[in-house]
Amino acid sequence: METTEESSPPPLRITRTVRALSSALRGKRPAAPGADSGRRGGPGDPVDKLWFKESSAKNLRNRDFLSPSTMLNTLYADGQVPLTVLSRVLSLRGGGVLPVAGGEVMGEGLRVRVDRAASFAAVLAGGSSEYMKPSVQRQGRVVINCRALHPKPNAPSPETLTLGQLRTVLVADHTGALLRRQGFTVSYCPVLPEGSDIIAFLHTLGIDWPTVPAGWSSAEREEKVQEALAGVNLKRVFREEGLVGYDPSLGTCTVQRDSVSHLAQLDHATADCTETTAIALHRHVVCGPVKTPGTNLTATQYFQLRRGQMKDASEMKYGDQVEGQTWDDIIRVMTSATIRFELLSTVHTSPVTLDVQREGGVSTKGPRGGVFVMYNCARLHTLFDSYERGVEKGLYPEIPEVSQLDFSALKEEGEWLLLFNYLIPFSELLDQSGQSLDCEGGGARVNIKTEQVCKFLVSLSKDFSSYYNRVHVLGEPLPHLFNQMFCRLRMLRALTALYHSALETLHLPPIRQL
Repeated sequence: METTEESSPPPLRITRTVRALSSALRGKRPAAPGADSGRRGGPGDPVDKLWFKESSAKNLRNRDFLSPSTMLNTLYADGQVPLTVLSRVLSLRGGGVLPVAGGEVMGEGLRVRVDRAASFAAVLAGGSSEYMKPSVQRQGRVVINCRALHPKPNAPSPETLTLGQLRTVLVADHTGALLRRQGFTVSYCPVLPEGSDIIAFLHTLGIDWPTVPAGWSSAEREEKVQEALAGVNLKRVFREEGLVGYDPSLGTCTVQRDSVSHLAQLDHATADCTETTAIALHRHVVCGPVKTPGTNLTATQYFQLRRGQMKDASEMKYGDQVEGQTWDDIIRVMTSATIRFELLSTVHTSPVTLDVQREGGVSTKGPRGGVFVMYNCARLHTLFDSYERGVEKGLYPEIPEVSQLDFSALKEEGEWLLLFNYLIPFSELLDQSGQSLDCEGGGARVNIKTEQVCKFLVSLSKDFSSYYNRVHVLGEPLPHLFNQMFCRLRMLRALTALYHSALETLHLPPIRQL
């Protein structure tokens, strides 16, 4: 089940804009706001082929959406768009659709430009909170079964956990955070002994895995599972229950003891399930291997290597300041960020190859994954700290309400790129994890694209860094310059919230200074 959260007016959405543009081009009435919130477009959806959103800085200089000439030729003779249709496209407004400022038919197709000042005002009004969460809230229980943490036969430890298994655990943790954001209740399997080395290691990485007292046993549950499985004909069960994803040529199979323990853990994870809808995700099927050419590291050795590199890089930059609990916490978070981005930025079905040579090091210079992302998030905190000090000294007034600002002052191409490519689309990025569980067409697999948040943050950081290096946000304390400065601060405050929201799905707390 799902419910759609709408504000008044509804937040601007890329998907809704594309569908409204498609309806206008086809001569149809646009769908009512919210009507398409849970709908999934795809390569086979003809509506999604009529228009596409631009993203490159080069193309955004003259268009925001484009209907290619090849598409126009399928709708109209010689691609000649009737004036009535063009007028309908250019008059689109309201209902979560980005306001259109103009457009024309060119050689490449029908290009449309968005009213950028109106879009800035719409997104930044109310603190942009609607853009930091999924547009759809769902209901149900999801059990994430992480095979890497099951006893085989002994419980895992940081010294025995392979990098491939660590990657599986991080995928499970990130998936759970994304699904909780969608509104699902998430349970993890298996439970682990509290106070164990593996739990301490996972906590170091920001993973809060469920625990049970050290003396807890699943023996009674295992015995019940063993009894329940005796004499079961799988083919008949799947046919009677209408289940999918099973080879019908199989009728019976031998159940190993560790599989019984596995099922008992799953039974424990669902024991308190009161939701009418429950889904189990088994994370052991589709995670690619982690390769470390020239060496073979366990999870704890990998963590210690990256932590040592992070400490060396910090000492090189800050010298003797790098000591005490505050710096220990910073280095721990930065190490976790490095590891998460290294293991999660690649499609989870594909292999990951790591350069673990010590001379490779970690640095805030250049787009180096997690460190680069955390560094740019910290730059925003430093900016606002500087602004607040300026307010205290009487150099700047407080930032006024959005309604008092003229956002036409935001003319830098980097400003629109940050809004159009990141602030507006983020909500729909979060929607995709819940949509993946719809399992349209049946089947036993779901494809939650666990690499997308990491890639989103790295791309955001590259574009923000380019903008921040080029634009002096805190200008001279002169009244005629305040409007532009305040518009930029409003936009960057929303960007700070975006960083925090995205990092939260990776269980990475923002660091205020690096």
